[in-house]
Amino acid sequence: IWAFAHLLPGAVVGRDCNICDGVFIEGDVVVGDRVTVKCGVQLWSGVTLEDDAFIGPNATFTNDPFPRSRQYPTAFPRTIVRRGASIGANATLLPGIVIGERAMVGAGAVVTRDVPPRAVVVGNPARIIGEVDENDFRADSEVLPRARGIDGVRIIDIPEISDKRGSLTFGQVGLHVPFVPRRYFTIMNVPAGMPRGGHAHRTVEQFIVALRGSVAITLDDGAQSRRIVLDSPRAALHVPAMIWNDLAEMSPDTIILCLASGEYDEAEYIRDRAAFTNATSTR
Repeated sequence: IWAFAHLLPGAVVGRDCNICDGVFIEGDVVVGDRVTVKCGVQLWSGVTLEDDAFIGPNATFTNDPFPRSRQYPTAFPRTIVRRGASIGANATLLPGIVIGERAMVGAGAVVTRDVPPRAVVVGNPARIIGEVDENDFRADSEVLPRARGIDGVRIIDIPEISDKRGSLTFGQVGLHVPFVPRRYFTIMNVPAGMPRGGHAHRTVEQFIVALRGSVAITLDDGAQSRRIVLDSPRAALHVPAMIWNDLAEMSPDTIILCLASGEYDEAEYIRDRAAFTNATSTR
């Protein structure tokens, strides 16, 4: 425990922790083993940090969803950072949120809802942009896990303009959309548990936006896979050709917009997984 740190009675701090300068910990706080809390962090009542969590400098925790001066809730919501998760510098967490095991919260992110295990989230409000690759994490190393990627696949931020009349998002070819669209299609009213996708395109690229609801998209280039969740019209997914895609976990209100770089041609599709694996293995 370093200089100018202040721990109130009742706070629990585990073994082999690193509590840095200027940290404030209230009484109803539980800190597990081997946790690092960097400078300038306040852990308010209701916060639990499980083993091996990392809290970056000046990360901000909150514990009252409707704060008023000298008016205290009967109980504070429990905010939990699960085992091995990392919170980036200056990130803000709203009360009652759970950060999943080994998840990564980017610097400056504003987290307004739970983060799934191993998810990488950034932005305001925070959204999922990728997944931590556990193959890159070694228990005997100080190297943090990194988000795995597939060549050409990327998340594109979509501008939003909001005023009292509502909100508008837009995308421009060449700036946001990386190709000239030749067609578009929408996916909606998908029954619960019903998957979509299950194919790759030989030459066609796609630009996918979840206009409403959410969808989990698993991408595979034949050598590695990546799972991405789209849950905001302010984020688009660019999928190059020869990437196998599976769509799942759609909420009942999900509406997906997809722009494609080519016109519909059944010969463009690879729907047999063995054929796709064979085609990518020869590249």
